[in-house]
Amino acid sequence: MRIEMTGIFVNDPIEAHRFYTTILGFDEVMYVPEANLAIVASPEEPAGTTLLLEPKGTEFARVYHKELYESGMPCIIFSVDDIASEYERLKKLGVRFSVDPKKEDFGIQAIFDDTCGNYIALVELNEENKR
Repeated sequence: MRIEMTGIFVNDPIEAHRFYTTILGFDEVMYVPEANLAIVASPEEPAGTTLLLEPKGTEFARVYHKELYESGMPCIIFSVDDIASEYERLKKLGVRFSVDPKKEDFGIQAIFDDTCGNYIALVELNEENKR
């Protein structure tokens, strides 16, 4: 069994699609703006797990999304091989970080705002924590 797709709630799937493809560099897998449907994948693993940029269509989703964001907790983790260069690249593109790169037991972590109502953790894992 493997994870095929996961999703995160976003304020606006159309705006999220723009951010995830043009700023983060994800590949478009499916994009149907009239249906508020946007699915992206990592360019490093285009046939890997996809990410559904899901509209907050229920009260539960709206409350969950709001509470998670207001707590400052990331909703998902993206890993990179070189966090310093990715951090600089994203900063130059105007991405706002709530936590600058910081050493942790598992490696280095930074947290940024995806402009769609989410905090995202960006990590560079120590060798012993890589799969």
